[in-house]
Amino acid sequence: MTSPSFARLPEPPYYAVIFSSLRTGGDHGYEAMAQRMVELGAAQPGFLGIESARGDDGLGITVSYWRDLESIAAWRRHAEHEVARESGRSDWYAAYELRVARVERAYGWTATPPKG
Repeated sequence: MTSPSFARLPEPPYYAVIFSSLRTGGDHGYEAMAQRMVELGAAQPGFLGIESARGDDGLGITVSYWRDLESIAAWRRHAEHEVARESGRSDWYAAYELRVARVERAYGWTATPPKG
């Protein structure tokens, strides 16, 4: 769905929308719609980045990052996003949970390659 890298984000505060899902079997147009949602979401005002992973057991977690709650609400109301949500309920997900959180602090670490 997305490249295996971390989203490049500004200093907090900002918001994270955490979408945890359990897929049903088969694609049924899922990959194409997932890619479309990433592209469309990235074009929305207030979008900051996205990170996503899915295990072989069908459990996936996608975190999208947003400047403010208004940007999240506008994304939720987007017509194509509404269609994708309905398809998710009818075709792609056995279950899902969505959480919205305000990020107050963020930091990271990257290993440096050994010298020599």
